[in-house]
Amino acid sequence: MTMTSTVSAPTRRGWNVALWAGQIALAALYLMGAWFHSLSPEEAAKMGAVWMSDVPIALPRFIGAMEVLGVIGLILPAATRIMPHLTVWAAAGLLAIQVLAVPFHALRGEFAPLPFNLIYVALAVFVLWGRTRKAPIAPRA
Repeated sequence: MTMTSTVSAPTRRGWNVALWAGQIALAALYLMGAWFHSLSPEEAAKMGAVWMSDVPIALPRFIGAMEVLGVIGLILPAATRIMPHLTVWAAAGLLAIQVLAVPFHALRGEFAPLPFNLIYVALAVFVLWGRTRKAPIAPRA
């Protein structure tokens, strides 16, 4: 089965490498975020996340669990080429977390985390766009 594309093989390879780098960076950031969401509210508040003291503990735990699942979906389907379209869905889910986090922090007047949120957004959009348009991963034959 051949794939017709206007992107040449070396260019496509370059996009694939860049997208893997983006996926790995995004996964690392979200794993750190998941760890952070597993901290006690007191520990998190000492590190500047006062919001975790103001919400039920189930919320940061839920966010952390979704981040771990998103990381698994970001890497595993693409690496195994088993249902690789799930990588795109994982990037979309991780993007949704940020779409909710940005206004949450802004409405609370917490502007310090916003540049980091925008990095997460940029990487998720890059992976979502790239794995959909520039270098999709073909399923295992």
